[in-house]
Amino acid sequence: MVQAARRAGTADRRCVFELFPRRLPAGRRYGVVAGVGRALDALESFRFDDAALATLEDVVDADMLAWLSSYRFTGDVWGYPEGEVYLPWSPLVVVEGTFAECVLLETLLLSIYNHDSAIASAASRMTQVAGERPCIEMGSRRTHEEAAVAAARAAYVAGFATTSNLMARHRYGVPTAGTAAHSFTLLHDTEADAFRAQVDSLGVGTTLLVDTYDVAEAVRLAVEVAGTGLGAVRLDSGDLGVMAREVRAQLDALGATDTRIIVTSDLDEHAIAALAAAPVDGYGVGTQLVTGSGHPTCGFVYKLVAREGPTGELVPVAKASADKISVGGRKFALRRLSPAGTAQAEVVGVGEPPADDGDPSTGPRTSDRPLLAPLVRRGDVVGRTTLAEARARHEASRAELPVSAQMMSAGEPVIPTLRVGG
Repeated sequence: MVQAARRAGTADRRCVFELFPRRLPAGRRYGVVAGVGRALDALESFRFDDAALATLEDVVDADMLAWLSSYRFTGDVWGYPEGEVYLPWSPLVVVEGTFAECVLLETLLLSIYNHDSAIASAASRMTQVAGERPCIEMGSRRTHEEAAVAAARAAYVAGFATTSNLMARHRYGVPTAGTAAHSFTLLHDTEADAFRAQVDSLGVGTTLLVDTYDVAEAVRLAVEVAGTGLGAVRLDSGDLGVMAREVRAQLDALGATDTRIIVTSDLDEHAIAALAAAPVDGYGVGTQLVTGSGHPTCGFVYKLVAREGPTGELVPVAKASADKISVGGRKFALRRLSPAGTAQAEVVGVGEPPADDGDPSTGPRTSDRPLLAPLVRRGDVVGRTTLAEARARHEASRAELPVSAQMMSAGEPVIPTLRVGG
């Protein structure tokens, strides 16, 4: 496309692209934006080196290769900050520059945003139902090795406390935690020997896996080896609610009243919700998290919505196919809040944001919170935030939503999207 546009003299036309969802995954009430930091890092270093150019020699012509060799994005980007909640038609990323430099970012941005936001959206549902009980990300064995690192980061943005992925700690500073596997117990001559080896190495605050053989006997041995100060035990099979109650009673009877119970085993948000009344102190979540709990992508698209016209003005353009429409024109996005601070609508439109038309004489006014923030200005990244800031933003954004957002049953988006202007 870029080669053809360069030959036609249209590649340098000023354009606006937008990354957005037409809808939420089926049954979901809201989504969570994640991957912004990763996308900014990727955009900043997006280059075509000699090896890449050599690969493309049989794909594009020499003039195009020369152009690619000096490619740098020099435009502007606005977007929803990381951790923010999104709804249908939210313009999550707005990219402005020449057609050539913007269109090359399509796969780069979509692959990061679609993956990381799918993980964060699932993670948000899990941490919401878990409440104060921590969730541990443990999904590295169930996905691509690089996706595992990104998933750990996205889960942390949406409230997970720790990850078992050490590369996520190294690369992004995500706190790490984990437990021994069944193979460690099976390695030793007796279960007591395995527990003793782990406690001798890691201290009594460690977590012992107690369901390799007989759970009740393992719990007895665990307390015998580590004492009543044992940090935690992990349950990984069976009816976790029933087993947690039995283990809690046994631990208390043995005097290990502060020993926590961690549960794992194909947990998702529904299983976590079902364990709300059980004496469980934390959840280890793997497969369902890193696969988006049934929705491994968000269905985001990246579309041209405006281009430079004959006199230099931006002209709205849009795809008009029946089931894959887009809306032309550069967008604004606002979160409409009630006087109490509860989200009422996602306001998305073309042109300038509407003025607050509330009348103070008739009662408290609603307020519209702007959602788009500058991320890149003239090619330079200006919108980086820390993971701590992204976590705090997600917590605040989710807290704005109506109480129906906490429902795990399938439903419509928790607030409507009001499309105005244009």
